Amino acid sequence: MKLKNSYFYTLREDVKDEESLSGKLLVRSGMIKKVGAGIYMYLPMGLKVLDKIKKIVKEEMDAAGAEEVLMPSLIPSEYYETCGRIEALGKSMFHLSDRFDKPFVLGPTHEELFTIAAKSKVNSYKDLPFTIYQMADKFRDEPRPRYGLIRVREFIMKDAYSFDRDEKGLDISYNKMKEAYNHIYDRLKINYKIVKADTGVMGGSLSEEYQAITNIGEDVLVLCDSCDYSSNIEVSEVVSKEIKEEEKKLELVETPNKESIEEVSSYLNIPKSKCVKAMLMNVNDELVTFFIRGDRELNLNKACKLLKVSDITFADDELISKSNAVPGFTGPINLNSKIVVDREILSMHNFCCGGNKEGYHYINANPKDFKYDAFGDISNVLEGDICPVCGGKLYFKKGIEIGNLFKLGTKYSTKLGLTYLDENNKSFPVVMGCYGLGIGRILASIIEQNNDENGIIFPLSIAPYQVCIVVIDTKNEEQVNIANKLYEDLKSKGIDVLLDDREERPGVKFKDMDLIGIPLRITVGKKVTDNIVEVKERTNSEFTEIKIDNVINFVSDYLKKH
Repeated sequence: MKLKNSYFYTLREDVKDEESLSGKLLVRSGMIKKVGAGIYMYLPMGLKVLDKIKKIVKEEMDAAGAEEVLMPSLIPSEYYETCGRIEALGKSMFHLSDRFDKPFVLGPTHEELFTIAAKSKVNSYKDLPFTIYQMADKFRDEPRPRYGLIRVREFIMKDAYSFDRDEKGLDISYNKMKEAYNHIYDRLKINYKIVKADTGVMGGSLSEEYQAITNIGEDVLVLCDSCDYSSNIEVSEVVSKEIKEEEKKLELVETPNKESIEEVSSYLNIPKSKCVKAMLMNVNDELVTFFIRGDRELNLNKACKLLKVSDITFADDELISKSNAVPGFTGPINLNSKIVVDREILSMHNFCCGGNKEGYHYINANPKDFKYDAFGDISNVLEGDICPVCGGKLYFKKGIEIGNLFKLGTKYSTKLGLTYLDENNKSFPVVMGCYGLGIGRILASIIEQNNDENGIIFPLSIAPYQVCIVVIDTKNEEQVNIANKLYEDLKSKGIDVLLDDREERPGVKFKDMDLIGIPLRITVGKKVTDNIVEVKERTNSEFTEIKIDNVINFVSDYLKKH
C-alpha cells in the first residue's frame, strides 16, 4: 500500500482515557478508535493486523480438523432460558425485544446454538466425533470496561465445540484443540502459561486458561519456583502445615476501638497470621459468616462452589442485626449465624478472634471452642505459600486471559436433547468440549509484551506490513522512481510492503513507521546516486547500507530467517 492519499493517521500524544499501554499505542497508531466505553472501531491498519491473527487461528483450527461455521449474534432468549443461563449470566447479557415483543439477547457465548446445530447431524454413534468453530462478535455488558481491547463490551471470539460419544473421545478432541492452541500462540510469539481455572458459568469438569504474561492484567497467576505448577488464583489450592502447640486457656481481652486485623494484631502484638477474621456475607438472603486467617482474603469463587450458590455479597446492617455479630469484633465462639470456616483454621492453635462484644477479642482460641456448619478451602493463596504439587514456594504473575479450554461434558446436550444411539440402539447424551480464544485480547497482549519508547514492535507474522519503504525527498524524481520500483518488485515476490510517499519530514515518517511496528525499514535517500539505500530492523538502532540491486535478496533472506 502507498500511504499518500490513503486512510492513515497517527497521534503524537497518548489519549487521556486509555489506561493500558496497548490501548494507548493502538489508538496513537491509528489502529483503533473508541466509540464508547468498551466499544471500538478497527481502522484499516488495525484491521489488517487483526486479519493476520485470524488467518493464523483459522489455519491451525483447520489443520486440527475443525470446520468453520458462522452463528447469529441476535438470538431468541428461549435458548438460554432452557439451560438456565439467563440467571447465570445475569446483567452481563444485552436484552432486547423485537416489534412483536419477543425477547432476544445479543449472544455473549454460543454453547446453545452449537448444540442445536449438532442435533441436525447427530443420530448415531457413527455421526461422531466432529468439531465446528466460528470467529464472530460476542456481546457482554461489562460493568467496568477498561484496558483498551482487554475488557470490552463487543469483541471477536473464536469459539469451537467438539462432540464425542464418551469421555475418552472428549479427551482426544480436547488434546487436539490444546495442541492447536499451542501452535497458534507459538506462531504469534506470545509468552504464555497454561493454568488451571474455574469452569464458571460454562460448567463442566475441567477448565484450563491460556494466560499471556504481562505487567498489566486482571488475572493473578500462581506459579511454583520448583515445578511447572500453574493456576489461576481463583482455583489455586491453599496448602498449610500444622504447627503443633500446646493449647492455652481461652481469654477475652479488651481491644478498645481496634476493629481491623491490622489494628488488633498491632495492639496485641500478635502476627496477622495468628488472627482469624470474620467476613459477614449475604448468601441467598441469609447471613453467613466466613472465617479465614487474618492475613488472607476470602476467595468468593471457592466459597460459592463450597455452598453451591452462584453469588455471595456483603451483608447489610439489617441482615447482620438478626445475629449477635458485632462488625469489627465478630468471632466464631457463641456466634448465632451460619458459620463457614476455612479449613486452614482447623489446624491453627491459640489464635485471636472477635469476642462478639464491642471492644473485645478472644486470644488463645482453638477449633474446639466453637461449632461450624461447613468448612473448606475458601481463601486465596499468598506468595511464598506451599506448592500443592511439589512443596516448593509459590509466586505470582499478572496475566491476560487469551484463550480457554473446557470439558463441558453433557451439561448442554442433556438439557437440549442432543443424543445418539449406540451399537445396541441405546440413547446417550453427546459429550461436549468448548474452546474459546479472544482475537482482540491476543492483539493487546502482543503489544503489551512487545513495545519500546518508540511504539509497537510487531512479530513479523502479524505486522500490518512486513517491510516499509520511506522516501526521504518526494520531490526528487530519482528517489521516487527507485522507491516505486522497489515497491513493485517486492510486491511481485509476495512480500507485504508499505510505501511511505507522503510529503512529510523524514523524522515524522521514521517515527510513524516505528510507532506502527513495521519490522524492516528501507530508506531511499541521497545515496541512491551511489546505488545505495539504508535498511534498518525495528529492534535495532543501527542501519545497514546495501546496494539497490541486492535489496530483494536481502529482504527475502530476512523474511526466511524470521
